[in-house]
Amino acid sequence: MPKPMKLLIIEDDINDCNNFINCIKKRDDFELVAITDSDVEASKYVKLKHPEGIVVDLELNNSKTGNTNSLEFLSNLKKMKPNYNPIVIVTTHVHSERTYKIVHRENIDLIMYKDQANYSCDNVLNTFLTLRDDTLNTEGKTIAEQIEDNESRISDLINHELDLIGVTTKLKGRKYIYDAIFYLIQNEGSDINVIRYLTNIHKKSPNTITNGIQNAIIHAWRVSPIEDLETYYTAKVNYETGVPTPMEFIYYYVDKIKKLI
Repeated sequence: MPKPMKLLIIEDDINDCNNFINCIKKRDDFELVAITDSDVEASKYVKLKHPEGIVVDLELNNSKTGNTNSLEFLSNLKKMKPNYNPIVIVTTHVHSERTYKIVHRENIDLIMYKDQANYSCDNVLNTFLTLRDDTLNTEGKTIAEQIEDNESRISDLINHELDLIGVTTKLKGRKYIYDAIFYLIQNEGSDINVIRYLTNIHKKSPNTITNGIQNAIIHAWRVSPIEDLETYYTAKVNYETGVPTPMEFIYYYVDKIKKLI
């Protein structure tokens, strides 16, 4: 049985929001990761939560922190280039050929009109499952499995790159470096400082985290052949210290691995 579909809902009508929440509570094939009336907040949720399905209400007139419609979100979704293709269903009261063309220009999977006789939250959810099955039949894997495969590839690339320059698994800072690179690749644009993130998951002080990363870097620069360092770490290094700072090192590999994915 496939994993429950992770769902993000962008909706400003409180009754519609409650209807979706109540529908999902009665089912075991969906997991609601977030519900928001803001297209701006929704973009953050896409980056942080990786929803497999997204319900997008086209009109957001009651939004307090975002735009009055979702057109900018739909356009930005393509620009964000998530490492998978979420299934997107737009819901609207607007029957307009111009709107229809604009929405489909953004490669949206489906428009469902709220004033249709058969429109309901359950109908929307069932449509997501149908579209998911179609994706599975044509691509062979669910979106959840595609995400898992991508995460595995990122993990392998990080470990390989660190091995190449001698940041070995015996070093305490290796785990901090790995987690920092993985987090920044998966959560581009997050407002959470990466050191704060590491302190939260490892339950260590910021100084302990930073020193562990720096010591791992210093160890690599002391024991690894200079030819390997010059081949596999091509960023400039401060001539006074002779080694990268923790943030220089981490962001170098974030950028490098993004290009390899």
